Formats: sequence, C-alpha cells, structure tokens
Amino acid sequence: MLKLFNFTRTLTPIVPRPVQAIRWYTEPSTSPANAVQHQQQPACGVPDKLFSRVELQMKGIDPEVMKSYALFAKTAAEHLDIEVGKHWALRKAVKDRLTLLKSVHIYKKHRVQYEVRNYYRFMHFHKLTGSTLDTFLEYIERNLPEGIALKVTKVEVQQLPEHLGK
Repeated sequence: MLKLFNFTRTLTPIVPRPVQAIRWYTEPSTSPANAVQHQQQPACGVPDKLFSRVELQMKGIDPEVMKSYALFAKTAAEHLDIEVGKHWALRKAVKDRLTLLKSVHIYKKHRVQYEVRNYYRFMHFHKLTGSTLDTFLEYIERNLPEGIALKVTKVEVQQLPEHLGK
C-alpha cells in the first residue's frame, strides 16, 4: 500500500545550523553558549521547495552493477520515506560502433571495428521537499559506483502566476 504524502512534516520550518569556519592558523572559539544561542534563532521564513517528481537516469556499461545500484537507491529512498514510483530498464543495450583503419597511410581494406554497449535504467520518485531531495541526492551521488553516469531531472511545483489566475 502506498503511503500518503505527509504535509505536516513538509510545512514545518527547518532551522539552519550555523557553520563555523576553523582556520588552521587560529584557535576555534571555546564558548559553546554562542553555538546554542545561534540554534535557537527562528528560521528565515523561506518556504521549502516542493517537487512533484524526480527522475534518475542511469547509464553504464555493466547491467548487474546498475541493477544493484538501483536497489540501493530504492532502499535509501524508502528509509527517507520517499514515494518510489516506477523503475525500468531498456531491454537491449545501445551499441556505438567505431570503424578505424589498421594502418594510417596504406591498406584501406584492412579495418578494425570497436563497439561500446551502454545500458540505461530509469527511476521515478514522487512528492519530495527540497531538503529531503538534497539529502537523498547527496547520499546516492556519493555512493555512485564506477562506470555509471547519473542524470537527475526535477519537476518543481510552483504557484500559479497572478496574471493567469484571474
């Protein structure tokens, strides 16, 4: 059964934590009371962005690694309470062939053919907030295995402009 989107959690303001830069030639501040006072300040009042759908497009040369990584991304999304939509892979690989001469100057009939097979996999995630999306993307991008490229497409929910609402 699919979980419904929890609006109460997304509309609560998120309090940013202060980041203190520590330089190698200075000593860090020793007063922890200042850090506690900064955390108790109210949020700046900027609402969080809402995304109706996020599409991940994975491209790689090994289909088994991509399948494992897709399972990892799905598990990470479920732990963050992100609604996972459909995910699929293309049935066949996309083949790129390159034909070259064996010799640069002579023997035009002697050629070599190289082939690269690229596999694609797509995943959809629905109903995300901006902070959840940033956390999720940071986590899955840091754990991206070698040989896989990741392309992210976001669909943001925006308010209807005033001139169209009349």
